[in-house]
Amino acid sequence: MQVKTRDIKDLFPIGAVQDDLIFSKWGDITVCFEVILPEIYTLNVQWDGEGDNRVEMGEYRELVESWSKAIGVLPPHTIVHKQDWFVEEKYQPKVTVNAFLDKTSERHFNERPYLNHRCFLFLTKTHPERRSVSAEAITLARTRLVSKEVADAKKLDDFLNAVEQCKAILESTRLLRLQRLTTNDIVSTATSQGLLERYYSLSLQEEVVTLADIERDDCLRIGGKFAKFYTISDVDDMPDWVLTHNRVDAYSSENSTVSVCFAAPVGLMLPCNHIYNQYVFKDDKHVSTPELEQRATQMRSLASFGKANEVNAMLINEYLTEASQYGWTPIHAHFNVQVWTEDKSKLPVLRNLVSSAIAKMGARPRENSLDAMALFWAGIPGNAADLPKEDRYWTFTPQAVCLFNQETNDETSLATSGIKLTERLSGKPINVDFSDEPMRKGWITNRNKFIIGPSGSGKSFFTNHAVRSYHAQDSHIVIVDVGHSYSSLCEMLGGKYLTYDPANPISFNPFVIEGRAQPDIEKKEALKTLLQTLWKRPEEQQTRTEDTALAAAIDGYYQYLAQHEDIFPGFDSFYEYLQDGFVRYLDEHKVREKHFDLENFMYVLRSFYKGGEYDYLLNSRTNLDLLHDRLVIFELDNIKDHPILFPVVTIIIMDVFIAKMRKLMGIRKIILIEEAWKAIMKDEMAEYIRYLYKTVRKFFGEAWIVTQEVDDIIGNKIVKDSIINNADTKILLDQRKYQNKFGVVQELLALTKKEKDLCLSLNRDNDPGRLYKEVFVSWGGQHSKVYGVEVSREEYYAFTTEQREKLKVQQKVQQQREAGADINYELAIKEIVAEERGL
Repeated sequence: MQVKTRDIKDLFPIGAVQDDLIFSKWGDITVCFEVILPEIYTLNVQWDGEGDNRVEMGEYRELVESWSKAIGVLPPHTIVHKQDWFVEEKYQPKVTVNAFLDKTSERHFNERPYLNHRCFLFLTKTHPERRSVSAEAITLARTRLVSKEVADAKKLDDFLNAVEQCKAILESTRLLRLQRLTTNDIVSTATSQGLLERYYSLSLQEEVVTLADIERDDCLRIGGKFAKFYTISDVDDMPDWVLTHNRVDAYSSENSTVSVCFAAPVGLMLPCNHIYNQYVFKDDKHVSTPELEQRATQMRSLASFGKANEVNAMLINEYLTEASQYGWTPIHAHFNVQVWTEDKSKLPVLRNLVSSAIAKMGARPRENSLDAMALFWAGIPGNAADLPKEDRYWTFTPQAVCLFNQETNDETSLATSGIKLTERLSGKPINVDFSDEPMRKGWITNRNKFIIGPSGSGKSFFTNHAVRSYHAQDSHIVIVDVGHSYSSLCEMLGGKYLTYDPANPISFNPFVIEGRAQPDIEKKEALKTLLQTLWKRPEEQQTRTEDTALAAAIDGYYQYLAQHEDIFPGFDSFYEYLQDGFVRYLDEHKVREKHFDLENFMYVLRSFYKGGEYDYLLNSRTNLDLLHDRLVIFELDNIKDHPILFPVVTIIIMDVFIAKMRKLMGIRKIILIEEAWKAIMKDEMAEYIRYLYKTVRKFFGEAWIVTQEVDDIIGNKIVKDSIINNADTKILLDQRKYQNKFGVVQELLALTKKEKDLCLSLNRDNDPGRLYKEVFVSWGGQHSKVYGVEVSREEYYAFTTEQREKLKVQQKVQQQREAGADINYELAIKEIVAEERGL
């Protein structure tokens, strides 16, 4: 049997693309936009009032109202065609990474499937004559190429002005961004494929491809792809009520509700290749309303011939009453889902997926095979007017807009800084900039971070991952730890790990200054605080005279060093200076013993001088300069309760970080205090924390506090307000064990209701096929998201704080040591992972 074929040029409805406008052969003019939608799970739902008087507020309602207003400013005979593409793609690894862990991460995510989503908006100005035109007619048979209305320059200007108003209204919400498509975006160039050609090939790829043949059989075949259409095109198929949003039961609980837009089941939550077409036909109400009234009259007059006529008349009158009561303009609407696959045998599976998705919206799904070609043709950008009239139904704009897809997938940051996390829906890896991009967008005013997660929530694992990421981006990091959470990572990154061991006790030398320079104000204050801590107990008060005398002792000592370059700076030489030069200073200035007890001062400090109990602590000749070490970890577990060592070491830590903060210009500096309460319970540390949180922002620095309990922070009056008020980025891990008392956490951290709901949704519906945990991030209450923390097995062994896994790595390293080989943590981890995989 001979197959009848026709050249697509004879049927192609687009006449020209010029001046960034699409001109159809029937005189329709279309303006094209790409719409950047809000990320899924970021919109909130709010209610005002109680009981039956509750009124929905929030961002979903705001979007629906904005779309309704935007459509309202468009002139009659305008078609709004919103086209959302959801195309299955696979993650392609970066080929530019060099670091061992980066390579393993890229291999781990290689070819992970996900839905690539893009949203386009086509605003088409047509004309009254258009509805009598047949799609099969020959254009040149008409008396005019375009209608008189469209050819009117003033009406065209009015339409374009209305389009700009529509765009301004939508963007005024700050939830949407519209980018005008140019001619080069719409039609192909020599190097890239245009939107029209992409539609004809059902592909979002930019490379130029040859257009495929289109065949119509039991399904629509476009090249090697088999397509089906499922429509929502009859008012009888609609639910009694349409909403602005839907509750996601898998992420919600009795105390929390996570929502998505009403059309999400046919959007990102439909896991297959598909296009969701949304049409709104804005007619002239001065014409459509009388037509409806006339139809109601006709139905009423035919009531004696059938009860259905009377019912239809009543429904039309109710519809017109609603329009009059609320000032709504009658419109036509149509929605369809076009799915496709290269394997025809999968079409029944797709049918079940789409049917259940539409049913989740409360609508009745219909597979439309007869009009498949017409529906495909109407989906061509700029050709919405060709949608068959019998596939449209009467409704109002707000109700139609509720069926718009309002959300997109998570956006990956293009910044060079950031942490690799995963999307919640698909597990696609994305780059999340926690620091700089939120500052540029105005979400936060400082880069400080507060990280909270109960034991076992993955808190230390996440911070290891974050530290490794920031270290790879050339940041300087100082960590205060009390649980050896970063020992393996430190070894792998070649950092400096300082811990107290009786056989090899921790030692410093705060008196050494690079280049034997004179101390600046910060350094003087740090040394003065150190001497005060060595001399006085916390409950003892420091007098003004004592403070002045200590400052003079420090000045005199560095003048003494400048005159004697052969003397090594350290506490020993400082103590010797006190015995001579400082005594003369006190005599010359007639400082009496009751104002400064020199004998007591020298006696107390004697234990830090050579031969004393702590003579090792402040006379180091090895840890002289920590300024240029990019990763320095102070492990305080063994001295956290020591009355002398702990306060001294904390002061030195602060001195190290302040030196980095002041001297390393243009370099990111981070101080991370793990299990913060162990440190900040001491007043000496608390004062520094308060100072840091208020000033670190000015020096391109960040202060991170990591803890298990919020009470650990708020129990310290000095630190409470400084940390909570000056840490704009709040990061929470699994909080489900606190869901019945989360209100306290919400109040203390000033979380919104939406943020509380997202926190309580963590890890509620994780993909069993992947090993990961979720993390919640809030940037100043302005933007909040949930991400997955998923890493390769190699990264897992580098970041884990589980003793059993850490021991595996240590055993491999010990084997290297016993074999006389160089210590190589990367090789040790490679061997462990290879053994796990049976290689």
